[in-house]
Amino acid sequence: MKRTDTKKIKVGNVFIGGQDRVVIQSMTNTKTKDVEASIKQIKELEKAGCEIIRCAVLDMEDAKALKKIKEGIKIPLVADIHFNPDFALEALRSGVDKIRLNPGNIEDETKIHQIIDLAKAKKVPLRIGINAGSLNKKYTHSIDAMIESAKDHLKILAKYDFDDICLSFKSSDALETIAVYEKASTIFPYPLHLGVTEAGGLLDSAIKSSFALGKLLDEGIGDTIRISISDDPVKEVIVAKKLLKTIGLFKDTPTLIACPTCGRIQYDMLPIVKEMEEYLNTLNKDVKVAIMGCPVNGPQEAKRADIGIAGGKDKALLFKKGEIIKTIDQKDAVRILKEEIAKL
Repeated sequence: MKRTDTKKIKVGNVFIGGQDRVVIQSMTNTKTKDVEASIKQIKELEKAGCEIIRCAVLDMEDAKALKKIKEGIKIPLVADIHFNPDFALEALRSGVDKIRLNPGNIEDETKIHQIIDLAKAKKVPLRIGINAGSLNKKYTHSIDAMIESAKDHLKILAKYDFDDICLSFKSSDALETIAVYEKASTIFPYPLHLGVTEAGGLLDSAIKSSFALGKLLDEGIGDTIRISISDDPVKEVIVAKKLLKTIGLFKDTPTLIACPTCGRIQYDMLPIVKEMEEYLNTLNKDVKVAIMGCPVNGPQEAKRADIGIAGGKDKALLFKKGEIIKTIDQKDAVRILKEEIAKL
């Protein structure tokens, strides 16, 4: 099922599925019961471009804290529930916009029925999150087992006439992730939440997630994504935006073009690249910036950018929309680039 053909669901004021658009999600790593810290982090994620946020619910105090968190943020809030279905019920009463359930560790059908009834009443969708590492013990780990787990849970939801559903099939193995989502997309009509779970630190996760999710997204599979990184969750949003921009599924984020440097370079380019990269990560703006090191490819690349510099000996040529503006000193490069970007 291509993303344009999947069932469209509504999470707060955000739609998932049935469109050629992929929604960016992340998850807080604060203690949910620490309302102030959670709201602070979510606002940072909102500013970075996160469109839906998920909070872990470890206990009833966390579930009750979701009400105040919801009141302090703008983007839709998802409660992440494992083991205890009563936490899901309390989260729904707290006003969350979606519930994530793991059928590998919640099996009480009576409680699931209660969750469904309350979710129906509040018009809140459910994400059925199948994780390779937490399948029910009755399954032997495999792609087929993940698919069967989803089918079993969907039968329960269908029994109580509930189809406001999103599905995910996460694995820490990139190839397994690709295979299971490709198969799921041929079976289920529901929107798919993509992710490589437990993907590791920034570098490992960016590589694994870009490979697996990039392939799926390019095939038209996937309606919403989370890049799982063992780090500040803001980095998850930045990587997600860059991945979607590369595939042509996201516009409002900058693109940085920079050469890898070699023996031809005659100015100290790398500090400029680092500072500009950090600066551009704070912007939600469709702008292409080039920072090039020498006259071989530099001028042509810089000309194709909205704004860019091509280096010389301790100086650089400033290009804007294909035209040389002036020669600038290296020490002024970052300041001038920021000023010119602000004008675009």
